[in-house]
Amino acid sequence: MTTTPPEPDESGGEPVGSTTAPGPVRWKGLLAVLAVLRRVIDRILALLCIVTFTLLVVVVAWQVFTREVLNDSAPWTTEAASYTFVVLAIFAATYVFSERGHIAVEILVEKLPLGGQKIMAIVIEAIVIFFIVAAFIVGGSRVASNAWGQDLSTLPFTVGQMFLVLPIAGVIILFYSVSHLIGILAGAEKPTPDFDENAEAI
Repeated sequence: MTTTPPEPDESGGEPVGSTTAPGPVRWKGLLAVLAVLRRVIDRILALLCIVTFTLLVVVVAWQVFTREVLNDSAPWTTEAASYTFVVLAIFAATYVFSERGHIAVEILVEKLPLGGQKIMAIVIEAIVIFFIVAAFIVGGSRVASNAWGQDLSTLPFTVGQMFLVLPIAGVIILFYSVSHLIGILAGAEKPTPDFDENAEAI
C-alpha cells in the first residue's frame, strides 16, 4: 500500500494534511535574524576580548620590565592594568552569555517535566533581564554619568568613560537574554543548556 504526499494548499501555504508544527515556522524569520545578529556580535566580542587580553599582557610585561630591568616602574601601568583587567572580565562574561555558558546548578530543574523546565528557563531569563536592566544599563549609566568628570591620575581618560563598559555590556547581555527567551518560547532552544565536555575540560 502506497501513500501519496500531502497536496499543497492553493494559497501557497503549508501542504494540506501536513503535520509540521506551526510554532517553529511562525518564529522562523525572527529566529534567523537573531541568529545572524548573534554571530556578528559574537565575533565583535571575541575580537574585543583578544585585543583587550593582548593589551593587558603588554601592559603587565612593560610594568615588570620597567621595574625589574630599568629599576623605574612606569607609574601608569598599575592603573592601566587594573582597568584593562576589569574591561576584559566584563566583555568575557558578556561573551559567555551568548552560549548560556555561565555556571548553573540544574540538578533539580532537570528532574522536572519538560513543561516545568520551560517555565523555569523563562523565569530565569526574566530575572536575568531584570537584573541586567536595573544594575548594568540603568545603574551603570548613572555611575558613568556621575563619574564622567573624574579624571584618572595617570591615564588620559575619566572614570566615567571607563564605566561606560557596564551599560554597553548590559545592552549586549539583554540582547542575548531576549534571544534565548524567544528561542525557548519557540522551541528552538532547550530549557537547559547542553553540557559541553570540551568547555568543561578547558
